[in-house]
Amino acid sequence: MITFNLPKKAARLIVLQRIELISPILTRLRKIFGRYLFANLITKYFLNSNLIGKKYFEVMTQEFLTIEKFLDVNDKNFLSIGGGIGGLELIINQKFKKNKYYFIERNYVSKKVKYGWGGMINDEGYNNLDLQKKFLMMNQMHEDQIEIYDYDKKNLPEKKFDVIISLLSLDYHYDFNIYAEYLKKVSNVNTKIIFDTIRAEYFKKIFNNVEIIKFDTNTVHKSKRVVCSQFLV
Repeated sequence: MITFNLPKKAARLIVLQRIELISPILTRLRKIFGRYLFANLITKYFLNSNLIGKKYFEVMTQEFLTIEKFLDVNDKNFLSIGGGIGGLELIINQKFKKNKYYFIERNYVSKKVKYGWGGMINDEGYNNLDLQKKFLMMNQMHEDQIEIYDYDKKNLPEKKFDVIISLLSLDYHYDFNIYAEYLKKVSNVNTKIIFDTIRAEYFKKIFNNVEIIKFDTNTVHKSKRVVCSQFLV
């Protein structure tokens, strides 16, 4: 696979989740007409789904390369929190077959697209869970590998995970502590929790092991990607 197959509706979701994928022309239109019209009108008529699928595949492949060495064949149960439509998990699935993937997502698109630290309130959403499942199955993930949970229904998966991933979501758009108690329940001493944060040093008070694996200097937040394990309390 060198690209993702995706319907146009999925392409619209992806550019809301990954705004860097749009062309300079669309970036200009977004600035002229504003985020609301961009999300609800411009993306409806002016996206090239094939191009978005290719760009999204390339970006997710690069994201995978930042975490690849922390994954191995013994990791079978993956939890994704706020991972968007699931491109990273598809790349992982290419490399490590027969895994089970659990997704925690919001099932709506916010009226106003926001970017950046959002504090303790996790009230944004840029997804459609039915469309997400369709996209995953269109790209070689079997139905029995997929479990998708709506965050707002408070019925989250209760099991121990080998890997928990939340890139550009957990502690990037909202406070880690929203999920802290839940993550303690679904992790063990070997669980690897991978996420982006603007305060990497803070997590040395929470985890026994904290390793910075990526520095992002191209964003306002200058975030760091960390791999953490073993809660201290």
